[in-house]
Amino acid sequence: MTPAYLERAALYYLERYGASAEMLRRVLKRRVETRCRLRGEAPDDFSEMVEATVARALGAGLVDDAAFASAKVRSLRRRGGSARAIGAKLAAKGVDRDTVGAALAGEEEGGEDEAARAYARRRRLGPYRQPAARAAARERDLAVMARAGFSFTLARRVIDAETEDDLLGP
Repeated sequence: MTPAYLERAALYYLERYGASAEMLRRVLKRRVETRCRLRGEAPDDFSEMVEATVARALGAGLVDDAAFASAKVRSLRRRGGSARAIGAKLAAKGVDRDTVGAALAGEEEGGEDEAARAYARRRRLGPYRQPAARAAARERDLAVMARAGFSFTLARRVIDAETEDDLLGP
């Protein structure tokens, strides 16, 4: 296990995936643990080497938590992610709360409304559901939107819209 090996592993990972500093750290630690298990060594002996590799990646600009968070926010918003769901996903990836907050604040206004519409469209809720089944599924649709992290007022506005065009209005 050498610093050059860890750098190659980091570069290989970063070529394929966008990552936060914590994600890179986890990947490198898994690599070290696997290699140490095969060789009968202690993984803790290489923790400084892992930290140095992550620090070099940060210094070189290969890893940028703020850019990663804003890209993830845009991507998850297009798919219909609520601010709560996005915050939870980014926290699981090791992005700190302040960076997540800045990324969410940096998006254009109306992002939560657009995400709710996109989520309803993707899941065929409210105005995207078959007209005959809408009334019977209203409570279920509201519950689905709430579990996705949208506020009750926003969920009700989306689910109770008569047509898709009503959602685009003021």
